[in-house]
Amino acid sequence: MRTADWTDSVSVLDRITAVFEAFGEQDEGLGVSELARRANLPKSTVSRIAADLVGQQFLDREGDKLFLGVRLFELGQTVEQPRRLRHLALPVMTDLRNLTGRTVHLAVLEGEDVVFISVMRGEPALPPVGHAGGRLPAHATALGKAMLAFSPPDVVQRVADGALVRRTPRTVGDAAALQRELSETRRNGFASEREECVIGRACIASPILVHGAVPVAAISVTGSTEDFDQDRVVPAVRAAAMTLGRRVGAGRTP
Repeated sequence: MRTADWTDSVSVLDRITAVFEAFGEQDEGLGVSELARRANLPKSTVSRIAADLVGQQFLDREGDKLFLGVRLFELGQTVEQPRRLRHLALPVMTDLRNLTGRTVHLAVLEGEDVVFISVMRGEPALPPVGHAGGRLPAHATALGKAMLAFSPPDVVQRVADGALVRRTPRTVGDAAALQRELSETRRNGFASEREECVIGRACIASPILVHGAVPVAAISVTGSTEDFDQDRVVPAVRAAAMTLGRRVGAGRTP
């Protein structure tokens, strides 16, 4: 391949990546103009790339709005660990959702973020905090703190030394406070957050530990702060996490 061809290929990949990364967690479709603004690309370029991606089902188009497409989701399904984890977790998440009536999230830790693997919606009136494949800062979520509390020190230090951006006025914003919360989580076996990630929401999460030590993921229950009964939710979340930890550790299928 000539140098010029290689440069052109990288440029195209960079542009496509910028288009995909322009989509946020709360977006319900983006127009070409907004997509171009977020991707910092010319509108004509984004329009051309979007047309190609729609043709390949990497993007979906409804009217003048673009959405991440079904093919991306299908490719994500082929990633072995999340796929297996979802498969093992489905009956446990279903039981937890039915028992609490709340939305259940399953996530893994990746760098300084949690990445949602599966979401099982509970309260119909409340949209889920995250969606499959979406990310949130670990320090601002009960899921993230549940995993960090049982993670190696270098993993925790990397997050604590990061920006610790406040998503709400209640988000933990300094390393010392985060370390205190993680110590409490280790003692209790669960993490809690109230309006640290989203105003009006509360969450309880427990780590999914393999062989009692290594956190491979975390499971949570999220609901409205107005009627969130933590005392009722905690035992259910902890039991679900322990059950799933045994399933993952044993390599069993449901």
